[in-house]
Amino acid sequence: MDWILPSLLALAFVLQLLWHQKKRAELRDEIADLNDRLSESNARMSRELAAAAERQATLFDRMIEGVLILDGGGRVQLINATTRKLFGLDLSVRGKRLLEAIRSHELHEIVMEVEKSGHVLGREMIIKAGFETRCLSLNASSFGESGSGEGVIVVLHDLTKLKAVEKGRREFVANVSHELRTPLSMIKGYVETLLQGEIGDPMIRERFLGKIQKHSDRLTYLIEDLLAISQLESNQIAVSFARVPLRNLVDRAFDDLHDRAMTERVKLESSIAKELRVYVDPDRMQQVLQNLVDNGIKYGGRDGTVSVEAELREDCWVVVRVGDNGPGIPEEMHDRVFERFFRVDKARSREQGGTGLGLAIVKHIIQSHGGQVWLESGSESGAVFSFTIPTEAME
Repeated sequence: MDWILPSLLALAFVLQLLWHQKKRAELRDEIADLNDRLSESNARMSRELAAAAERQATLFDRMIEGVLILDGGGRVQLINATTRKLFGLDLSVRGKRLLEAIRSHELHEIVMEVEKSGHVLGREMIIKAGFETRCLSLNASSFGESGSGEGVIVVLHDLTKLKAVEKGRREFVANVSHELRTPLSMIKGYVETLLQGEIGDPMIRERFLGKIQKHSDRLTYLIEDLLAISQLESNQIAVSFARVPLRNLVDRAFDDLHDRAMTERVKLESSIAKELRVYVDPDRMQQVLQNLVDNGIKYGGRDGTVSVEAELREDCWVVVRVGDNGPGIPEEMHDRVFERFFRVDKARSREQGGTGLGLAIVKHIIQSHGGQVWLESGSESGAVFSFTIPTEAME
């Protein structure tokens, strides 16, 4: 029986050993599981950080403003797509000094000023971007206190379009003032002469009154065209589309201008098929046709012809052409004839009673229909104004 105790002790030792081995195995499994979780967590965190960095980089690159970040040594650390586009750069500029990356002494001087004073606000600078000249508004600030040399961030705003709008607005006001001043001065002069009572000849008085009426009508037409183009540009005119025969619109325009055409001995011709229908605002399209036919009568010359033709394209759009056989318009002026107040022959246009806004109104109306308008003309072959309009509702 003496062997029982040692056997029990041996069994207890074996059981203890097995228990410890089991615990070590469980502990290894837990450690392995924790390592897997930690690895998964690290991988997930890395993915999230990478995604966040990618989002930040995407947002940084898609900013409308140009952003440039320099370190304390004046080297480019970050530069977004807008800045690269403005200065015609690529990503290779990172790490270069400012003057190496962007050859702009004006920008370099602004950065030097920021390093001394801490910030520069609202500074404007002009740069050359290819064949274009662009105006930029620049705000810059140092990272730390002035003179700390920790780095500089520069934010650029492209003011080119805003400056163009401001210039256009100034020119528009100047043109309107000039166009209003001329007939008002004429009316004032004739009225003052009549009020003095020194004109006894009834024929002269009648001629003066006729001049006053003519310039009053010109003021009326000018104000009406100004209101029309203002409403068109601000989308205040409701466009009511309908599918109508194009020939009916042309015939109405011809009827309205028949007396003027007879006075100028101008022949009006149309070769548009009766079955051709277009999807337009009839009133607005009537305005387009009247403006173009009226121009043909005014500037095509006496004993001439104004013709209207239409061609149905394969894409279900119609090209309408309004042509005359007058002196034509030089090619260098083709891109400008649709500008407000632009006139090829200013003296003749005013004599004919033109406001200089008719073609600008035509352009806005055609664009509101989703179409395009252009001029085909030689210096001696007459002028042909063409535009496109849909035959069906646009999706």
